[in-house]
Amino acid sequence: MTPEIAARRIAITSMLVSAGLAAAKITIGLHASSTATVSDGIESASDVLTSGLVLLGLIIAAKPPDSEHPYGHGRLETISALVVGMILAASGVLIAFESLHLSTGSSHAPAPYAVWPLIASIAIKSIMSTAKWHYGRKIQSSGLIADAWNDTVDILSGSTALLGLGLTLLNPERFAAADRIGGSAVGVIVVFLAIRVVRDTMLQLMDTMPDPEAMDRIRMTGLAVPGVLGIEKCFARKTGLKWHVDLHLEVDPAMSVYDSHEIATLVREKIRDEVDWVADVLVHVEPHMLATISSRKNGKS
Repeated sequence: MTPEIAARRIAITSMLVSAGLAAAKITIGLHASSTATVSDGIESASDVLTSGLVLLGLIIAAKPPDSEHPYGHGRLETISALVVGMILAASGVLIAFESLHLSTGSSHAPAPYAVWPLIASIAIKSIMSTAKWHYGRKIQSSGLIADAWNDTVDILSGSTALLGLGLTLLNPERFAAADRIGGSAVGVIVVFLAIRVVRDTMLQLMDTMPDPEAMDRIRMTGLAVPGVLGIEKCFARKTGLKWHVDLHLEVDPAMSVYDSHEIATLVREKIRDEVDWVADVLVHVEPHMLATISSRKNGKS
């Protein structure tokens, strides 16, 4: 099973798990009069939509390039991650306000059994988050990594809700407001996560370069090809799951067009073979400046 197929299965599983957790937390939270549990259930309900968007992005990103999309369909996978971040931000604001609204109409102390769906959610989301981080990084999926962040905040929000509910159950008179505050805190945590996800995806849509170590790996791979005298420019931009590279290759100016083309082809193939996160390389051949100066001097002498 390829990492791409595994990622899709994880997204589908995440949708089913989130739906079950949302139903359990909202139902039990309402019966147990726990604002924090209901708030965490609302956040889990939004996870069904976000995991669905991630799944859609992964499916479309896998489509091969065509005449209208020569760079492939990978950008939709990045856009799906951006939408996930926006949905998270809206969900966070909704949860915070809904927690305050629910707390105004509740005069009953929460029931102790409201803690169980929160504990189950923290355990299950820990497993899901680890799996999404692993495969998201393996296939360079912005959407899956965004969903992993989503699961991470589920763990934090669930822990916050559990803490607030626990304090209320421990001493209802002294910590009567802890459950309500915990529900609002869940919303605040979700908003901060959303800002992080939106920022990361916006940087990708703006064609932000990868880290210097990654670019050095591309340069070193290209320079290892016989006949390559230098690399003047090297740019990369992410289009979904992989990167497209633009390379300015320097060769001997006395070399024929055919020979320089062959070297450029070897560089392209070598980078694609050895750097697994590169989808394609566009090579522009230029004369090596030192070789050009040397040939001019020899001509004068």
